[in-house]
Amino acid sequence: MAQEPSRIRTVAIAGQGGVGKTSVADALAFVAGANNRLGRVEDGSSLFDVEPEEIARHCSITSSILTLGWDKNQITVIDTPGQGNFVNDTRSALRGASALVFVVDASAALRAESVKVWEWAKEEGLPALIFVNKLDKAETDLDGLLASLHDQLGLRAVQVQVPIGAGEGFVGVVDVFSGKAHIYDGESGEYASSEASGAAAAAAEEIRATLMEDAAEGDDELLESYLEKGELGVDDMRKGLRAGITARTYAPVLLGAASQCIGVAELLDAVAELLPSPAERHTEQATDVHGEAVEIAPDPSAPFTGFVFKTIVDPHAGQLSVFRVLSGTVNSTTNVHNTVTRGKERLGHILQLQGAKTKEVDSATVGEIVAVAKLKGTHRGQTLADASVDDVVRPFAEFSPVISFAIEAKKRGEEDKAMQGLNKLTEEDAALRVERDETTGEILLSGAGQLHVEVACEKLTRKYGVEVVLKAPKVPYRETIRKAVKAHGRLKKQSGGHGQFADCHIEVEPLVRGGGFEFVDKIVGGTIPRGFIPAVEKGVREAMKQGTLAGFPVVDVRVTLYDGQYHDVDSSEMAFKVAGSMAFREALEQGHAVLLEPIVSMGITSPDDCMGDVMGDLNARRGKVEGMERVGLNEVIKAKVPMSEVLRYAPDLTSLTSGRGAFEMGFSHYEPVPDHLVAKLVESSGKAKEG
Repeated sequence: MAQEPSRIRTVAIAGQGGVGKTSVADALAFVAGANNRLGRVEDGSSLFDVEPEEIARHCSITSSILTLGWDKNQITVIDTPGQGNFVNDTRSALRGASALVFVVDASAALRAESVKVWEWAKEEGLPALIFVNKLDKAETDLDGLLASLHDQLGLRAVQVQVPIGAGEGFVGVVDVFSGKAHIYDGESGEYASSEASGAAAAAAEEIRATLMEDAAEGDDELLESYLEKGELGVDDMRKGLRAGITARTYAPVLLGAASQCIGVAELLDAVAELLPSPAERHTEQATDVHGEAVEIAPDPSAPFTGFVFKTIVDPHAGQLSVFRVLSGTVNSTTNVHNTVTRGKERLGHILQLQGAKTKEVDSATVGEIVAVAKLKGTHRGQTLADASVDDVVRPFAEFSPVISFAIEAKKRGEEDKAMQGLNKLTEEDAALRVERDETTGEILLSGAGQLHVEVACEKLTRKYGVEVVLKAPKVPYRETIRKAVKAHGRLKKQSGGHGQFADCHIEVEPLVRGGGFEFVDKIVGGTIPRGFIPAVEKGVREAMKQGTLAGFPVVDVRVTLYDGQYHDVDSSEMAFKVAGSMAFREALEQGHAVLLEPIVSMGITSPDDCMGDVMGDLNARRGKVEGMERVGLNEVIKAKVPMSEVLRYAPDLTSLTSGRGAFEMGFSHYEPVPDHLVAKLVESSGKAKEG
């Protein structure tokens, strides 16, 4: 039987890399009894690091899901990546969550990844708890940390606990609601409770007055009672705080040390008591068959609708489609279809994910996350629904890769096998992209960073048995002309029997940048028969594939065919195709050819103290800064930069900002290469041809 929706909690554990998110998730599983030992990232025993690449690197690469029980509640935990190369997977994972546990390191500054994840959570409207981890590692200024959360995330943090001890002496917390001190015993997750005393008790009492005001603000009836009596009871405080959390007015701050399970039991209590159930969440945005906006209410009695937010591809077991139930209840016999493709699907076994394992369940209801195997035509970002429902849930936002590599199979003849494997990997990982560059002929693998691409190649070898070599990609330069010219192409051959004859006159003019190609037919009087004119255009198009300056494709030109001659016997389509090509090449020689380079738009997030280095580096890369925008304590620099200068920008920005920077990049336009660089590029192009 499906769980009662009011007893369900589905939380994403998120934050920047290195704050101990996976350790928090493992501690939750251990304290709740879902694991008989405390899993640790360091020794490869974590329940949530399921990929060999994660175990080897001690770093989450993809989101992992596990369901546990706590005080008659079912809590599904989604452990998400935080490292910059893999954090985009978190955006997908948030679509599966009903709430957020946002983890911060007690002694580490917030980085761009934290800001990014928090903004995504805001977009999803996720209620949140803040868990301050690693209080056993170093002393920290909690007031300063709360101020930082406010300044950088725009977050109104409400402290509900006071630490007992600091650094290695950190042993527990005082619950501000009750005034009880909870002292933990080793790594068991168990604690002894007593009345708080000393400085911790005084601090808790001081915070309690403020917490009452925050709780009263969350509920009109409580506010009236508070104004009348001047205080609230513990239950009323929790009720008011829960209302404020659900409305995202504020987020409570809990304290702990996951490595010793300190504060983990209270975190489980807070998830169960303070976070709303999925049935209390807002409606989900969708469109109906007419493209009109509709909303899907989290109603367990409504027809089934589920959103596939994750795909897991195994070369042996096949594909697992992981979805969150948005409405209704689903079981293996539910008649469903894909509302995007309109194709029918058979669900088969309903599976609950338990880290690397799965557990079959009878059914699932609102808020639950389950998986089904081997669907025929359903992919990540699509909607499954009862046959009576045609609504399509809002799709994922597009992701723009920031780095690309050219790849080659190590063994000759395995190129197709490599492409098939890479296409499978992109089904799992939306931040990966594989495509063939039509200009250079290279297969390009693009991702969120160098490590991201390297890990994808390791998976390709492990899962599909194909080894590939990564190389810097060739920059897709283009050529064009600076001035309008007229040119003449004439083919005349006679070698016994029918000869070949074609004659054409063209004018070639430059178009505005991005203008592409235009072919204009101005033949009058039949100087070239109608049937041969397409052949002239075909010849021009073929000649455009390789310019005369450095051999790059020609763009942004208008070619006008205005005159020519033909022969009744010797003219043919092939002859006019050759003549058209000859005329265009002559035009390129006369038209002052120019080399064009691709320019990318960049948004670079940098801490204030690194701005000078980042700006100086952009100038050295021939970048043009177009503006800056303040986001929290960081600046976002908007710039246009030549693609050739930022092919390997990700590791350089990491070095410049000590890992606190981030950037997004997308193609903008082409513009002429500076004169002092043209000769070098022409020379290198010539050497490449010779090689």
